[in-house]
Amino acid sequence: MLQSIHIQNYALIESLDIDFHSGFSVITGETGAGKSIILGAIGLLVGQRADIKAIKTGASKCTVEARFSVSSYQLESFFEEHDLDYDGEECILRRELYASGKSRAFINDTPASLAQMKELGEKLIDVHSQHQNLLLNHEDFQLNVLDILAYDEKELALYKEGYLAYKKTSKELSEVIAQAEKNRQDEDYIRFQLKQLDEAHLQAGEQEELEQEAETLSHAEEIKSNLYKVDQLMASDEMTLLSVTKDCIQTLQGVARVYASAQDWVDRLDSCYIELKELSHEIANASEEVEFNPTRLDFVNERLNLIYSLQQKHRVSSVEELISITEEYRNKLENITSSDNQIQELTAQKEALYNKVKKQAEILSELRKQAAKEIEKQMEAYLIPLGMPNVRFAVELSAKNEPDASGMDNVSFLFSANKNGTLQNVASIASGGEIARVMLSLKAMIAGAVKLPTIIFDEIDTGVSGSIAEKMALIMQEMGQANRQVISITHLPQIAAKGSTHYKVYKEDTEVGTNSHIRQLNQEERINEIANMLSGAVLTEAALNNAKALLNNKAL
Repeated sequence: MLQSIHIQNYALIESLDIDFHSGFSVITGETGAGKSIILGAIGLLVGQRADIKAIKTGASKCTVEARFSVSSYQLESFFEEHDLDYDGEECILRRELYASGKSRAFINDTPASLAQMKELGEKLIDVHSQHQNLLLNHEDFQLNVLDILAYDEKELALYKEGYLAYKKTSKELSEVIAQAEKNRQDEDYIRFQLKQLDEAHLQAGEQEELEQEAETLSHAEEIKSNLYKVDQLMASDEMTLLSVTKDCIQTLQGVARVYASAQDWVDRLDSCYIELKELSHEIANASEEVEFNPTRLDFVNERLNLIYSLQQKHRVSSVEELISITEEYRNKLENITSSDNQIQELTAQKEALYNKVKKQAEILSELRKQAAKEIEKQMEAYLIPLGMPNVRFAVELSAKNEPDASGMDNVSFLFSANKNGTLQNVASIASGGEIARVMLSLKAMIAGAVKLPTIIFDEIDTGVSGSIAEKMALIMQEMGQANRQVISITHLPQIAAKGSTHYKVYKEDTEVGTNSHIRQLNQEERINEIANMLSGAVLTEAALNNAKALLNNKAL
């Protein structure tokens, strides 16, 4: 429930603070005084788009903040889901708009997204403006009203869960069928490519080994000659590296007894000698093994040419990538052979889900049909006292060919205000005043079904006057009971007189510009305001007496 609003530097408002109360309240004021400005500020708090033009001229920032009592509305799950502070009693929404174009939103002083603010705002406040009357022409709005009054939230959630599973399976089946068809068209090509790759008998790492072997075989003569030369230098009979090293060791051993450093050199040379001897054996063996083998070289080159050709064909650069492509082709062939089974399984699954969706849709339809009859009775009960003695209101339901996200029902609100008149779509034939009364009646029923703390009506009285306006006010007064808050912005004295609290919006000119204000009226100020609404600028005694009479009859 809305407790208070603070607005600063918004449009014509420099600074405004106002407290609100439970029950039925009214806001009056001359055209252009700023009633729509206040609604615009409230709109910012429920996630509407911000426009920097709304910032008061000369200001760099505007702020709109509202306090709500939330103790009776079980909103804890929302705050837990979005990791927001929640004290169980009060909630503060704040929106800040900067001249730079930046906008910030806060819930209980914690930064929040506009989506979060909009979601919470829809749970706290419903602003019904004149443009909302256009919703009557939208089937989804009519269906939403029907579902609210059918109390079918649980059944609708079950239906939507089943419908999403059905659509997911249908999509998967379509994709499998399309892929299977494509694979079948490519089957010969895939088999040919796989056969070619399989016959290559590719091994991971073989390309590098073959390239190294090709290098060795191509330079075998040169390698063998150099290895032989090194072998001769190291281990031939005369003055080789090994013999010279051995002589050095023996010579140093001769003085090691009398020269300490010589023994260290002996040890180090001895290690070198052992390593050189092993190296000499390896080089000698390698020299024997290296042979020019043109047959082997031809084989290696042919193998490499095959690998290079396959890499070029498949636009890759390694044997490992070719092996991966081979497995992809193999999997595609397996999918071709197994797709029939998969299609059969998905088809059966889709059919089972479809039957489940239809069964749940039938449950929804039955609840909607029952609610439709009740809505027809209640709408006539509301509308007949509102100056439509011959009104007929019908909720027409027809079956859709296929289920969709909302079920299998088409819904249309039909209306006739005239005796023996033909029932037609309500938005097509109802006048502005009739639509206003229809919407008020629907809102009254919805308010009884949904725990919505605050409802604001912006000139719901369009096109009505006199006793009809008074009866509309009585409906809003009744809606304001049961821990609910209803606020009506009105130009009609009959409605203004029924409010338990009365606010006036007005403008005043100062040296620096024009400012809009709002204040709560006391009893004497209410009499004068309602009298002005009755008589215009000239306040007459008759208007004052009429205003007092209206106020004295404000209670139900």
